[in-house]
Amino acid sequence: MNLELRKFVAPEIIFGVEARKLIGQYASNLGTEKPLIVTGKIVRQQKWFIDIIQALEEVGIAYEIFDAVTINPKDHECHLGAKIYEASECNIIIAVGGGSVIDCAKAIGILLANGGHVTEYEGVDKIPFPIPPLICIPTTAGSSADVSQFSIITDTDNMYKMAFASKMIVPDISLIDPEVTLTCDFDLTVDVGLDALSHAIEAYVSNASSTITDLHALYAIEKIAEFLPLLAKNLDNLEYRAIIMQACLDAGLAFSNASLGLIHALAHPIGGRYDLVHGALNGMLLEHVIAFNYESAKDRYDRIAQVIKEKSRLQSTGIIDVVNEFIEQIRPNTGLASLGYNTDELEDLAQYVLKDPCIATNPRQASIEDVVILYEKIF
Repeated sequence: MNLELRKFVAPEIIFGVEARKLIGQYASNLGTEKPLIVTGKIVRQQKWFIDIIQALEEVGIAYEIFDAVTINPKDHECHLGAKIYEASECNIIIAVGGGSVIDCAKAIGILLANGGHVTEYEGVDKIPFPIPPLICIPTTAGSSADVSQFSIITDTDNMYKMAFASKMIVPDISLIDPEVTLTCDFDLTVDVGLDALSHAIEAYVSNASSTITDLHALYAIEKIAEFLPLLAKNLDNLEYRAIIMQACLDAGLAFSNASLGLIHALAHPIGGRYDLVHGALNGMLLEHVIAFNYESAKDRYDRIAQVIKEKSRLQSTGIIDVVNEFIEQIRPNTGLASLGYNTDELEDLAQYVLKDPCIATNPRQASIEDVVILYEKIF
């Protein structure tokens, strides 16, 4: 057993069908006078969104809605949200959406509590003051932003994703309702599922892992391996949705406390530069990063391969083949070249990879040459 000191942080979590309808009660408990509801335009159009509004209205809470968040949230969106919060005299933030929305809500909170420009707070433990109260209602099963101490925001001047890591941005409450994920289509469901899988794998092989994070990471890997292929074939199955949602939660608790690795360090710059779908990009990077890291965490990767093979009933042996077969049974795992992307900016992007906070806990140190080679493998 590893006896080194470890900390574990998490918000209050309420998990189950119709958890979203408890927002009025929990907002009242936090002394809410007027929340800023941070969301996206597509989420706001969903039928279940009205349940959240009605729950607030039933307890007499007025609200302001900010729905300008886009995929891979941008720094200027965070600043706009902060201005609306102040102009509307809000005193709490409610984030309703996937990882992009929740990350933006956290960054809005950073600005409200600390001022300045959001780019000033990039890195680990660079946020002096805690954000205003934050309640999250996640609408996808993948990002785990609703339970983590991470936020990822695109720097639009330099076109890469900044990573913020601090307990100051851990949400206060997460109302996790698997029912809202029923409106996620096939690609979104698979994309966020692969994101959750990469969270669990990177947390398990992280240099900062612990017995507590290992429990959460392995549970997530088991459930995703068994049920993501089933869910991909039956998107209306609420039980499968709930299992994957809980796996996402466990992966989030694992990586929030053990951090991540080279997959995410690679995904952040290139995802920000080309506005790519994060989960799909992680799926492309997974095999290549595992191959790079394997000898530095052999026993742990072998354990992951065993779990995925058993739960998915695969024929392959070896972690790389197992991961590839697992993804391919759900959908083709093509690289960026097949999507029409090409770039001569790999060395520039690699500079951002080496300063990404996630790289610090990768089991093998990477050079700029290593990073460029890994990028080339997905083009």
